[in-house]
Amino acid sequence: MGDLWMPVQQPGSLSTRIAEKIEQLITEERIKPGDRLPPERELATMLGVSRPSLREAVRSLATRGKVSVRHGQGVFVESDATTKRLRSDLAQLEVDLGELFAMREVLEVPAAGWAATQATPERLAAIEDAFAGLEAAISAPPIGWAELQKLDAAFHLAVVKACGNRFLLNTLGVLNEVMVTGMQTTLQIPGRLERSAADHRRLLDAIRRQDAAGARAAARTHIRAAHAAALKRAKEETAAG
Repeated sequence: MGDLWMPVQQPGSLSTRIAEKIEQLITEERIKPGDRLPPERELATMLGVSRPSLREAVRSLATRGKVSVRHGQGVFVESDATTKRLRSDLAQLEVDLGELFAMREVLEVPAAGWAATQATPERLAAIEDAFAGLEAAISAPPIGWAELQKLDAAFHLAVVKACGNRFLLNTLGVLNEVMVTGMQTTLQIPGRLERSAADHRRLLDAIRRQDAAGARAAARTHIRAAHAAALKRAKEETAAG
C-alpha cells in the first residue's frame, strides 16, 4: 500500500481534497467495496493531513454513500447505490433457476444486439480478448473450474460493456453474481463446456458482422441451453439426494 495513500497536495479545501483522493481510489478500483480504510491515525499520517480534516472528509463520503463508518470496526468502502439496491433485492428473493436465467435473458439478449451495432473498435477488442482467454483456459487441461467461471463471466460482461447502455453498465456487479451462480450449476455437465464454447463463437461472429438479430439469437440460444442444462443437473441432484 506504499504508493496507494500518498500525501494530499492539490489546491483547494483540505477535507475536499482528501475526499476526492479516496473517491478516486474507489473509482479506479484500487480500493473496492468491502475494503476497510487504514486506521484514522495511520491514514492521516500517510496522507499528510490532520485527523480532524480526515474525519470531515470521511463524513462527506459517508453522507454520499461512498463509505460507511462502523463503530468499533472502522471505515469501509461501500458499493454504489444502484448495485446495493439490486443486490438487496436479489437477497430478499427466493431466486430459483428460472428467475436467474430469465434475468440473464432480459439483460443479455438486447445487450448482444446493441453490442453488434454500438461496439467501438476498443470494445470489440475487449470482447475478442475475453474470448481468447476463455478459449485458452478450455484448451489447457487440467481445467480450473473456478477460474473458468470467472473467464466465462468476463466474456459475457465484455459483451454487455460493449453495448454502451449506461443502465446495464450500472448493473454489471449484480449481473456478474447472477451469471456466476448459473455457471456453477452448468459448466461441469458433460458436453456443456463444448456447447457453450460453440455458442460463444457464434455470438462473437455475429457481433463482428454487426448482425444485431444474429447476436440476439445467439445470446438467447446460449442462455436457454444453459438454463436447460441447469434444470437437468438440479433434477439429477434431487434424485440422487
